[in-house]
Amino acid sequence: MNKKNILILIAFLVLGVGGLVLGMNMNTFKEKYQGIVKAKSDAKALATITDIASRVVPKEGFSLPVSWGDYGPKLVEAGVIDMAQFEKAVHLTDEQKKILTEGSSDNLKIDASNSQFVVDFLWALGLAQKSIIYDQGPLGTDYKGQEGSFASTGGWTLAKGDAVNYLNKFDLIPLTAEQQDEVARIAKGVYRPCCDNPTWFPDCNHGMATLAAIELLVSKSVPENDIYRYILDINSFWFSQTYITNAYYMKTTRGQEWDKVDAKEMLGKDFSSYTGASDIAKKTGPLPQNAVGGGSCGT
Repeated sequence: MNKKNILILIAFLVLGVGGLVLGMNMNTFKEKYQGIVKAKSDAKALATITDIASRVVPKEGFSLPVSWGDYGPKLVEAGVIDMAQFEKAVHLTDEQKKILTEGSSDNLKIDASNSQFVVDFLWALGLAQKSIIYDQGPLGTDYKGQEGSFASTGGWTLAKGDAVNYLNKFDLIPLTAEQQDEVARIAKGVYRPCCDNPTWFPDCNHGMATLAAIELLVSKSVPENDIYRYILDINSFWFSQTYITNAYYMKTTRGQEWDKVDAKEMLGKDFSSYTGASDIAKKTGPLPQNAVGGGSCGT
């Protein structure tokens, strides 16, 4: 064999051995490459979720264009709130004690630190306030005589005596007949992710709390479109994981930032009912973990 043929043979052997080695390591290389791609993808998704969470549930919270008013003292005086029981159940700040015992002219504000207090405060107010909801809605028609059997009524254990005794009893929030009709119209289209019922049927704490928020906003003649936005704001702190998921869906499928979405649509059955929110979550798939939790009926 001459020198030229020997060199050709060596070259083929080198290529053959190299190919064999590459083939043996191809799966390992592919796995490492896919791992790098996935890590980058996850990091990007997590950054997106973190940004979205800061918009949906900002640290500074949201303020509504209504004050805490003197509703707290009135609820305590009427027995709807038993301060002794309330203080045992909820760790109150000095400011929150003042809201319940003296009232406050400050605007009602919700953030991560007081979302439980806000839902309980509004729950008591929604329970006691006279409303078209309790006359014409399911609690006054389909379930008349069974009003005390729901989480929003039987579940309110922070009153003096049976909570149902305070249901629909007081004109705490002044509303005209036209405003009551507006409350009803809005309530029929506002859902909550813990069940498939609209606020028109406030059978849980969040439903009754949302009703009170709607009534407060309507009483101050806040434009209806703005009311949906404010209700979305407070719902977002009560059900943060749901609305972060919804916001992610809107950004990735429609290219809409959270502050540009249609709040009325977001509060509707397709996004805010249990079924609707679950469907959106299936469409997005599992999202990277973030530090924000979610709510449920009774919490």
